Amino acid sequence: MKTSILFVTAFLALASCAFAFDPSPLQDFCVAINDTKNGVFVNGKFCKDPKLATPNDFFFSVKEGNTSNPLGSKVTPVTVNDILGLNTLGISLARIDFASRGLNPPHTHPRATEILIVLEGTLYVGFVTSNPENRLITKVLNKGDVFVFPIGLIHFQLNVGYGNAVAIAGLSSQNPGVITIANAVFGSNPKISSEVLTKAFQVDNNIVDNLQKQFWVDNY
Repeated sequence: MKTSILFVTAFLALASCAFAFDPSPLQDFCVAINDTKNGVFVNGKFCKDPKLATPNDFFFSVKEGNTSNPLGSKVTPVTVNDILGLNTLGISLARIDFASRGLNPPHTHPRATEILIVLEGTLYVGFVTSNPENRLITKVLNKGDVFVFPIGLIHFQLNVGYGNAVAIAGLSSQNPGVITIANAVFGSNPKISSEVLTKAFQVDNNIVDNLQKQFWVDNY
Protein backbone atom coordinates (compact mmCIF):
# COMPACT_ATOMS: atom_id res chain seq x y z
CA MET A 1 0.00 0.00 0.00
CA LYS A 2 2.78 2.38 0.94
CA THR A 3 4.56 1.59 -2.36
CA SER A 4 1.39 2.40 -4.32
CA ILE A 5 0.99 5.74 -2.54
CA LEU A 6 4.61 6.65 -3.29
CA PHE A 7 4.15 5.70 -6.95
CA VAL A 8 1.00 7.80 -7.32
CA THR A 9 2.67 10.77 -5.59
CA ALA A 10 5.71 10.52 -7.86
CA PHE A 11 3.50 10.21 -10.95
CA LEU A 12 1.46 13.30 -10.04
CA ALA A 13 4.64 15.26 -9.38
CA LEU A 14 6.02 14.32 -12.79
CA ALA A 15 2.71 15.08 -14.45
CA SER A 16 2.58 18.55 -12.88
CA CYS A 17 6.11 19.23 -14.17
CA ALA A 18 5.21 17.99 -17.62
CA PHE A 19 2.33 20.40 -17.96
CA ALA A 20 4.09 23.36 -16.34
CA PHE A 21 5.72 24.51 -19.60
CA ASP A 22 5.20 24.12 -23.33
CA PRO A 23 5.15 20.41 -24.22
CA SER A 24 7.96 18.89 -26.24
CA PRO A 25 6.96 18.24 -29.87
CA LEU A 26 6.55 14.68 -31.09
CA GLN A 27 7.22 15.63 -34.72
CA ASP A 28 9.50 18.00 -36.65
CA PHE A 29 6.96 20.83 -36.52
CA CYS A 30 3.25 21.54 -36.13
CA VAL A 31 2.37 24.67 -38.11
CA ALA A 32 -0.69 26.35 -36.60
CA ILE A 33 -3.84 26.95 -38.64
CA ASN A 34 -7.27 28.34 -37.89
CA ASP A 35 -9.09 25.63 -39.84
CA THR A 36 -10.71 23.36 -37.25
CA LYS A 37 -11.93 20.89 -39.89
CA ASN A 38 -8.62 19.73 -41.31
CA GLY A 39 -6.30 20.13 -38.35
CA VAL A 40 -5.19 18.42 -35.15
CA PHE A 41 -5.49 20.42 -31.93
CA VAL A 42 -2.08 20.64 -30.20
CA ASN A 43 -1.11 23.07 -27.41
CA GLY A 44 -3.77 25.66 -28.08
CA LYS A 45 -3.55 25.62 -31.86
CA PHE A 46 -4.72 23.44 -34.72
CA CYS A 47 -1.93 22.04 -36.90
CA LYS A 48 -1.86 21.80 -40.66
CA ASP A 49 -0.67 18.76 -42.57
CA PRO A 50 3.18 18.95 -42.47
CA LYS A 51 3.25 18.29 -46.21
CA LEU A 52 1.45 21.60 -46.75
CA ALA A 53 3.99 23.68 -44.77
CA THR A 54 5.65 26.57 -46.61
CA PRO A 55 8.71 28.76 -45.89
CA ASN A 56 6.39 31.59 -44.82
CA ASP A 57 5.12 29.41 -41.97
CA PHE A 58 8.57 29.86 -40.40
CA PHE A 59 9.26 33.49 -41.33
CA PHE A 60 8.55 36.94 -39.92
CA SER A 61 10.20 40.32 -40.48
CA VAL A 62 10.75 42.54 -37.45
CA LYS A 63 10.87 46.29 -38.00
CA GLU A 64 12.28 49.05 -35.81
CA GLY A 65 9.77 49.89 -33.09
CA ASN A 66 8.11 53.29 -32.77
CA THR A 67 9.13 54.67 -29.37
CA SER A 68 7.01 57.84 -29.63
CA ASN A 69 4.96 57.17 -26.51
CA PRO A 70 5.16 58.28 -22.84
CA LEU A 71 7.26 55.22 -21.92
CA GLY A 72 9.77 55.80 -24.71
CA SER A 73 9.90 52.12 -25.61
CA LYS A 74 8.36 49.64 -28.01
CA VAL A 75 8.24 45.87 -27.69
CA THR A 76 7.75 43.91 -30.90
CA PRO A 77 6.91 40.31 -29.94
CA VAL A 78 7.39 37.37 -32.29
CA THR A 79 5.23 34.55 -30.95
CA VAL A 80 3.20 31.70 -32.40
CA ASN A 81 0.65 34.32 -33.45
CA ASP A 82 3.28 35.82 -35.79
CA ILE A 83 5.22 32.72 -36.86
CA LEU A 84 2.77 29.84 -37.08
CA GLY A 85 5.63 27.35 -37.29
CA LEU A 86 6.53 28.12 -33.67
CA ASN A 87 3.58 26.04 -32.51
CA THR A 88 4.75 23.33 -30.03
CA LEU A 89 8.40 24.45 -30.29
CA GLY A 90 8.39 26.26 -26.94
CA ILE A 91 10.28 29.43 -27.94
CA SER A 92 9.62 32.99 -29.06
CA LEU A 93 11.41 36.33 -29.01
CA ALA A 94 10.87 40.07 -28.88
CA ARG A 95 12.71 43.11 -30.14
CA ILE A 96 12.74 46.01 -27.67
CA ASP A 97 13.49 49.53 -28.88
CA PHE A 98 14.27 52.32 -26.41
CA ALA A 99 14.36 56.08 -26.92
CA SER A 100 16.68 58.06 -24.67
CA ARG A 101 15.66 57.30 -21.06
CA GLY A 102 13.00 54.93 -22.40
CA LEU A 103 11.53 52.35 -20.04
CA ASN A 104 10.10 48.88 -20.50
CA PRO A 105 8.06 49.08 -17.28
CA PRO A 106 7.83 46.44 -14.55
CA HIS A 107 6.05 43.39 -15.96
CA THR A 108 6.03 39.63 -15.81
CA HIS A 109 5.77 36.74 -18.26
CA PRO A 110 3.54 34.09 -16.65
CA ARG A 111 4.67 31.30 -18.97
CA ALA A 112 8.33 31.98 -19.80
CA THR A 113 11.85 32.69 -18.66
CA GLU A 114 13.44 35.56 -20.60
CA ILE A 115 17.06 35.90 -21.76
CA LEU A 116 17.98 39.34 -23.07
CA ILE A 117 20.95 40.57 -25.10
CA VAL A 118 21.74 44.24 -25.67
CA LEU A 119 22.46 45.07 -29.32
CA GLU A 120 22.96 48.82 -28.88
CA GLY A 121 23.08 51.20 -25.93
CA THR A 122 23.18 50.79 -22.17
CA LEU A 123 20.34 49.35 -20.09
CA TYR A 124 19.69 49.24 -16.36
CA VAL A 125 17.78 45.98 -15.85
CA GLY A 126 16.52 44.01 -12.91
CA PHE A 127 14.00 41.66 -11.36
CA VAL A 128 12.45 41.17 -7.93
CA THR A 129 12.41 37.79 -6.20
CA SER A 130 9.24 36.32 -4.71
CA ASN A 131 7.89 36.88 -1.20
CA PRO A 132 9.00 37.21 1.53
CA GLU A 133 12.47 38.41 0.47
CA ASN A 134 11.40 40.61 -2.48
CA ARG A 135 15.09 41.02 -3.26
CA LEU A 136 15.96 43.39 -6.10
CA ILE A 137 18.64 42.01 -8.43
CA THR A 138 19.95 44.57 -10.93
CA LYS A 139 22.72 45.06 -13.47
CA VAL A 140 23.81 47.71 -15.96
CA LEU A 141 24.18 46.09 -19.37
CA ASN A 142 26.19 47.31 -22.33
CA LYS A 143 26.34 46.17 -25.94
CA GLY A 144 26.82 42.40 -26.08
CA ASP A 145 25.82 41.78 -22.45
CA VAL A 146 23.25 39.10 -21.63
CA PHE A 147 20.87 38.87 -18.65
CA VAL A 148 18.25 36.33 -17.57
CA PHE A 149 14.85 37.06 -16.00
CA PRO A 150 13.41 33.91 -14.32
CA ILE A 151 9.91 32.84 -15.21
CA GLY A 152 7.08 34.72 -13.52
CA LEU A 153 9.22 37.31 -11.73
CA ILE A 154 8.58 41.04 -12.10
CA HIS A 155 11.31 42.68 -14.18
CA PHE A 156 12.13 45.87 -16.13
CA GLN A 157 14.62 47.54 -18.46
CA LEU A 158 15.56 51.25 -18.48
CA ASN A 159 17.73 52.98 -21.06
CA VAL A 160 20.41 54.84 -19.09
CA GLY A 161 22.70 55.55 -22.04
CA TYR A 162 23.12 58.74 -24.03
CA GLY A 163 21.23 57.61 -27.10
CA ASN A 164 18.75 55.01 -28.28
CA ALA A 165 19.03 51.36 -27.30
CA VAL A 166 17.97 48.05 -28.80
CA ALA A 167 17.71 44.62 -27.20
CA ILE A 168 16.51 41.18 -28.25
CA ALA A 169 14.75 38.92 -25.74
CA GLY A 170 14.38 35.17 -26.13
CA LEU A 171 11.50 33.53 -24.25
CA SER A 172 10.94 29.90 -23.31
CA SER A 173 7.37 29.68 -24.58
CA GLN A 174 5.67 30.01 -27.94
CA ASN A 175 3.16 32.29 -26.17
CA PRO A 176 4.83 33.71 -23.04
CA GLY A 177 2.16 36.27 -22.18
CA VAL A 178 2.85 39.57 -20.49
CA ILE A 179 1.32 41.35 -17.48
CA THR A 180 2.39 44.99 -17.08
CA ILE A 181 2.02 45.65 -13.36
CA ALA A 182 0.75 49.25 -13.39
CA ASN A 183 -1.65 48.55 -16.27
CA ALA A 184 -3.06 45.47 -14.57
CA VAL A 185 -3.47 47.04 -11.12
CA PHE A 186 -4.66 50.53 -12.03
CA GLY A 187 -6.00 50.04 -15.54
CA SER A 188 -8.03 46.84 -15.17
CA ASN A 189 -11.49 46.55 -16.70
CA PRO A 190 -13.61 46.73 -14.65
CA LYS A 191 -11.63 48.66 -12.06
CA ILE A 192 -10.35 47.02 -8.89
CA SER A 193 -12.16 48.37 -5.83
CA SER A 194 -10.43 51.45 -4.42
CA GLU A 195 -10.83 49.93 -0.96
CA VAL A 196 -8.68 47.00 -2.06
CA LEU A 197 -5.97 49.22 -3.55
CA THR A 198 -5.87 51.78 -0.71
CA LYS A 199 -5.31 49.00 1.81
CA ALA A 200 -2.87 47.12 -0.41
CA PHE A 201 -0.70 50.17 -1.11
CA GLN A 202 -1.42 52.01 2.15
CA VAL A 203 -2.21 55.28 0.37
CA ASP A 204 -5.05 57.79 0.34
CA ASN A 205 -8.14 57.04 -1.74
CA ASN A 206 -7.55 60.18 -3.83
CA ILE A 207 -4.21 58.80 -4.99
CA VAL A 208 -5.82 55.56 -6.12
CA ASP A 209 -8.60 57.43 -7.91
CA ASN A 210 -6.05 59.58 -9.72
CA LEU A 211 -4.02 56.57 -10.81
CA GLN A 212 -7.10 54.75 -12.06
CA LYS A 213 -8.13 57.78 -14.15
CA GLN A 214 -4.82 57.84 -16.02
CA PHE A 215 -4.36 56.34 -19.45
CA TRP A 216 -1.93 53.46 -18.99
CA VAL A 217 0.28 53.07 -22.04
CA ASP A 218 0.76 49.66 -23.61
CA ASN A 219 4.18 49.53 -25.30
CA TYR A 220 3.39 46.20 -27.01
